[in-house]
Amino acid sequence: GYGHTVPLSDGGKAFCIIYSAIGIPFTLLFLTAVVQRVIIYVTRRPVLYFHIRWGFSKQVVAIIHAIVLGFITVSCFFLIPAAIFSVLEDNWNFLESFYFCFISLSTIGLGDYVPGEGYNQKFRELYKIGITCYLLLGLIAMLVVLETFCELHELKKFRKLFYVKKDKEEDQVHIMEHDQLSFSSISDQAASMKDDQKANEPFVTSQSPTSNDSSLNN
Repeated sequence: GYGHTVPLSDGGKAFCIIYSAIGIPFTLLFLTAVVQRVIIYVTRRPVLYFHIRWGFSKQVVAIIHAIVLGFITVSCFFLIPAAIFSVLEDNWNFLESFYFCFISLSTIGLGDYVPGEGYNQKFRELYKIGITCYLLLGLIAMLVVLETFCELHELKKFRKLFYVKKDKEEDQVHIMEHDQLSFSSISDQAASMKDDQKANEPFVTSQSPTSNDSSLNN
């Protein structure tokens, strides 16, 4: 929030807290769902197409694609809007307009520069709606670019440096203990099943070989 429009009453402040507690998670879920669907068509499929169709290395294609996508995003959502804001806003130069774009799309929102607040602003309502659409599309584009760079193989290696390493020896000991316990339980079950089968079998008297020979002689 820029901070130029704030609730003054206690009821308005309470409503703002409840609305923000519900709206912020839903907004994050919405942005995450949109980015996950957009990145399939913007990043993954183009990289896979150039990798399969032209036989280029997937890592090289991913790096070039991320750089090109970042340059397009900076041009379309920072440089060009900054030039437009510097023309539409009377007291803004290009640097101040670029500063507003960066502060807004990075979700900092200091509020020191707010467009469309001039008294002589033409088509103010339409201008505000356009700024809202610009901010929403800019946030999605920024998240897509960040997700694209995070999927690079080199950045994945860099992120692994900050992961907590597990002790492999302790993991192997736990696995071996688990295997021994499971093996012993299986062997115990097999032994008990054999005992039950022997108990259920009918009792058969075995004849000695001498008695068999005597019966054959008779």
